[in-house]
Amino acid sequence: MNRLKYILSAFLLMAGMLGGADAQTTFKEKVVRLGHRIDSVQMIRYWRPNIDTNYVIRPQTKWTVTGRFNLSGAQIMAKGQKDGYHSEAKMTADFKSTFNVSVSYMGLTLGFSLNPAKMFGKYHDYELGFRSYGRRFGFDIAYQDAHNFKGWTDVRGDRKDVKTTSEDVFRLRTLNVNAYYVFSPRRFSYPAAFSHSYIQRRSAGSFLLAASGQGQHGKVNAYGRSMDFKMTNIGIGAGYGYNYVPARGWLLHLSTLPTLIVYSNTSLDIDDTSLPLHYHFPEVIITARGAIVKQIGRNKFAGLSAVYSYSRIGHKESLYVRNRKWLVHLYFGFRF
Repeated sequence: MNRLKYILSAFLLMAGMLGGADAQTTFKEKVVRLGHRIDSVQMIRYWRPNIDTNYVIRPQTKWTVTGRFNLSGAQIMAKGQKDGYHSEAKMTADFKSTFNVSVSYMGLTLGFSLNPAKMFGKYHDYELGFRSYGRRFGFDIAYQDAHNFKGWTDVRGDRKDVKTTSEDVFRLRTLNVNAYYVFSPRRFSYPAAFSHSYIQRRSAGSFLLAASGQGQHGKVNAYGRSMDFKMTNIGIGAGYGYNYVPARGWLLHLSTLPTLIVYSNTSLDIDDTSLPLHYHFPEVIITARGAIVKQIGRNKFAGLSAVYSYSRIGHKESLYVRNRKWLVHLYFGFRF
């Protein structure tokens, strides 16, 4: 709602400045005046006194430039049996590395990423991520269309190793969504650990509400075998996060957000056999986050952060599926 008010205010300012100014004012002067007014509105929003400054502060600068090296990976394991028909598969995606540069102006961020392996034709997977770490509410969204896997399949005791870059053999499309709500945002700051729009001065923690969503569609066609896997999960839960400040300029963050799956729709078809998935309590999606941040001098910072997602559904006596997804950031930034 606050962001909507800000957008409406900026639109009204634009309409008034460009339409209501006198005829002798040049277009350039109108644009400059509009920029100053929008900047003033953003400053009021950015410096709003909604935090306990004994624990959390805003950096005394407007601009932040951050460079990141990102490394990610994923793994899926499925095991099923029906009427003596046993099957099992475990596949691990190739690591993905990217370089990212972002520029932030009082909380508004623009960035771009570069994948050297993809540029040189050595990597054919596609991954899209969107993250927002707000003071009270935030989320991670990650979509991956992966073809580069290695692993094995075992059908009725006949085990085959699989290592390929062809989507005709194995393709897995995955969507992960994780959201949080902070109960104590005045003293505990998620952005201090991940987006660096705040600085944590003293140790503090908070209970968290959490929601998770996961969708997957995988296909295997290898050695005369055909497997088709579909999964949709939605979970809700609660967790806890803590920002530990062991010394001035240091921050260690750790949080865990377990969610119980309240909706699940999963199927696995192997050749001409369909293996249904039966709910088996507890089925969970767990999201864990960690970070190490070091403030360097007045306006520089460096660190390491990670997000790990784990889900487990089904029962080993019918159909059992386990997913792992992780992302690590190594970064350096400066403010001015």
